[in-house]
Amino acid sequence: MKKVTIDNYLDNHYINRSNWLRAAVLGANDGIISISSLAIGVAAASATRDPVILATVAGLVAGALSMAAGEYVSVSSQTDTENADIEREKQELKEMPENELHILTQIFEKRGLKEETAKQVAIELTEKNALGTHMREELGINELSQANPIQAAIASGASFTVGGVLPLLVIIFVPMKGMEYWLYGFTIVFLGILGATSAKTGGSSIKKAILRITIWGTIAMGLSGFVGYLFGVNV
Repeated sequence: MKKVTIDNYLDNHYINRSNWLRAAVLGANDGIISISSLAIGVAAASATRDPVILATVAGLVAGALSMAAGEYVSVSSQTDTENADIEREKQELKEMPENELHILTQIFEKRGLKEETAKQVAIELTEKNALGTHMREELGINELSQANPIQAAIASGASFTVGGVLPLLVIIFVPMKGMEYWLYGFTIVFLGILGATSAKTGGSSIKKAILRITIWGTIAMGLSGFVGYLFGVNV
């Protein structure tokens, strides 16, 4: 029987994928729904294909850049907060080591260890890596949860582009008549595939993911189509 190491054990868990998977799913979902909704709204107010394509391409470029920039800024803010807490923890460990050891002991006690055991564990972990231990146990920061702005921005922007290209292809190839319904139908299929893929990758319920993503997608597209009909004029 092959011996299992802690690294191999953690690699098999879905939590390792949470950071990039969240950004990728958010980007692709936003790309599909945003571009489809935009196209449906324009198509509902247009008798020709060109305005729909133009609006869709503009929305695709602007949306991808916005998603990447927004994700980078958001995750960078999270990283700045984490770094500030880490620096504060370094200072506290330097100035008040006994107090920090007491805090760590209390943390382990609350998790179910006896006082003597909790203190011994706190001492041994502090001797090995005091800062790393307090980052993990007190602040909840570890190598799996730490934010990566560049990774999140790339995943979000690229996935938005991929998601947004799908409805664009539909616009190019389907008949102009009834385009809104073609877009809706294909978008629901795209969203279903995305929901199933993300659920499979993340180890969650496929049915729940598909249901959730298609319901909100339908609401967004329905409202966009209604606005297009309400305020649109043929162009």
